[in-house]
Amino acid sequence: MRADMGADSTISRTTRERLIEAAARRFYHQGFREVGIDQIYKEVGISKTAFYKHFSGKDELMLAVMEHEDQWLRRHFLTMIDRQGGKHPQDRLLALFDVVDEIVKGDEYRGCFFVNVAIEFPLQHDPPHIAAAANKRAMQDVVVALAKDAGADDPQELARELMLLMEGAYVTRHVTGDQRAGETARRAAQILIERRLPSG
Repeated sequence: MRADMGADSTISRTTRERLIEAAARRFYHQGFREVGIDQIYKEVGISKTAFYKHFSGKDELMLAVMEHEDQWLRRHFLTMIDRQGGKHPQDRLLALFDVVDEIVKGDEYRGCFFVNVAIEFPLQHDPPHIAAAANKRAMQDVVVALAKDAGADDPQELARELMLLMEGAYVTRHVTGDQRAGETARRAAQILIERRLPSG
């Protein structure tokens, strides 16, 4: 979901971290099922034996990648909200869509990482699907907290509405190539936010 995936200096990273970042890039661009572990450990420059010192197999690596991306996305959203939204609660809610717009306009954007996973593993009991759903619930919790801070009349419902707009922007940009999907979602979000917040 991001262009800087794995762009850190290799000197400061452990082999496990390098494997996760290499796998994240390949999984995101090629899909989980299309990538073999040999492609990943060869890119990192280690042997198959060395790979198995860090992961029991591809399934464990996939879940480690998902946890890595989940943590990155949560940090990124909060950092960008602080930067774009400042301290005013309503501005912080709208800043969600500044972050979405930045993500969907990225040159490397290939859809929402977690939506892609859920589509590739559609059964709800599959561990990757479970992890994808957990990310969406965690992101909704972030939005609920922002809505509460802003004094929304129903923070849970506003969060559900805003999450649908966010997901719609992710999918629309990916499927149609519409570079303005994030901007459109932001305009719609502003109307919803104004309706849900106390007047003035």
